[in-house]
Amino acid sequence: MERRALIVSALPEYEEEIGRWLWCLEDVRRTLITELTGISQNSLDSKMDERQTIGSILYHIALVEADWLYEEVLVTEWDSEIRALFPLECRADDGSLTHIEGQTLEEHFYRLNKVRQVFLSNFRSMNLTDWRKPRVLDQYDVTPEWVVYHLIEHESHHRGQIFQLLKKLRTNKKIQEMGF
Repeated sequence: MERRALIVSALPEYEEEIGRWLWCLEDVRRTLITELTGISQNSLDSKMDERQTIGSILYHIALVEADWLYEEVLVTEWDSEIRALFPLECRADDGSLTHIEGQTLEEHFYRLNKVRQVFLSNFRSMNLTDWRKPRVLDQYDVTPEWVVYHLIEHESHHRGQIFQLLKKLRTNKKIQEMGF
């Protein structure tokens, strides 16, 4: 077995502390993309136990990240190119995630990567003062530091859901192949 180094590093081109948090954010994404690479369209679109599809969760992850960037960190209008990636709202009328079906894995990866690229670019010139400066909004005050923490937590949670769904889908496929 190959020996690994389990360390947190700062992403280059960022203030050291900010770069370490962003490295963590990127690490969560890396493990998600690695696990999903090569899955079938059927796996992407299948519902198990009336839960959301993997595609629906991926759409949600990207939309939430973009929303926190524009609404809480930048406190500005959305870039039109990013807005165009989200023709549907985040949630359906019943409160569940909007059902996304038929989009390819490449489309989902493109959306996730484009939002992350824009997200990261907005932190390159940020210093520690701005990183910890609260944005005063109607419902709460929030710092970019807390936004990154929250997005790590958010994506990790959904990554776990996706991995559980993939495990069930793979188990069901094996059972079907065995003729049960």
